[in-house]
Amino acid sequence: MESTIKKIGVFTSGGDSPGMNAAIRSVVRTCAFHQIACVGIYRGYEGMIEGDFIDLGPRDVNNIINKGGTFLKSARSKEFRTPEGRKKAHDHLVGAGIDALVVIGGDGSFTGAQIFNQEYGFPVVGIPGTIDNDIYGTTSTLGFDTALNTVVDAIDKIRDTASSHNRLFFVEVMGRDVGHIALNAGVGSGAEEILIPEENLGIDRLLESLDKSKNSGKSSSIVIVAEGDKTGKNIFELKDYVEQHRPQYDIRVSVLGHMQRGGSPSCFDRVLACRMGVKAVETLLSGESGYMVGIRDNKLNLTPLDKAIKGHTKIDKELIRVSDIMST
Repeated sequence: MESTIKKIGVFTSGGDSPGMNAAIRSVVRTCAFHQIACVGIYRGYEGMIEGDFIDLGPRDVNNIINKGGTFLKSARSKEFRTPEGRKKAHDHLVGAGIDALVVIGGDGSFTGAQIFNQEYGFPVVGIPGTIDNDIYGTTSTLGFDTALNTVVDAIDKIRDTASSHNRLFFVEVMGRDVGHIALNAGVGSGAEEILIPEENLGIDRLLESLDKSKNSGKSSSIVIVAEGDKTGKNIFELKDYVEQHRPQYDIRVSVLGHMQRGGSPSCFDRVLACRMGVKAVETLLSGESGYMVGIRDNKLNLTPLDKAIKGHTKIDKELIRVSDIMST
């Protein structure tokens, strides 16, 4: 059966992540391969409401696979949350002859896509792009691997100065609701302790761990703290508490912040973006809609958008156990 889709729109929404440009490139070139048109939508749902579109062909996405961020830009749209805003968006899409959408973003972006799909029957497929790796239905989101490499590289540099001055460093990484970055980067960088939202170890456990490290002969320590960890109100209060109860430590704090979102995507994220872009377009062409493309056991799969939005990722308990053993 021949597909009725002749033109696909692609956009990025929410927080940027490395690999988004590679995914846009994949969508554009897959459309060209199947001889259908592709339109880029600037600034996510905001640009959709304003009709800020650009025709994209294979040569328009040259030399972007290695670039971080998103050349289509990203924005959060309050107006799209209203029926009036979504009607404006629909009118612009229909006026431009766009038949389906590929949305690259996180759960907030997918929520908007799902509502739009339900209201107008407009075909949509999502590609998960977020460094937090907090989307249900995939073992890896675009940007997660790159963010891990960025964090581990920064921690390696911090360890150099920690060792030189016999200091204790608290390093805060992104992860307001989940600790995937903290846990994986902590194990990969050899951190002495890792604090994540899913495991409230408590301040006493932290002090015991620091004492254990000191008694074992370690002259410096790195503690990775996810920003959503509940051990202290924030990383600076955590530092103050430890200084008060363990004054022998010379403590420093490093907040990595938005540097974790930037940078050239890793090879893993580039390949994943290419695979997900192809799958997203071909899913729409097959007549399916309302799904997110994910990966499990190195095979691409489809998860209904409502499950991707409502589902919860689980922290790897085995990796926590490995972390405990490695901190010996």
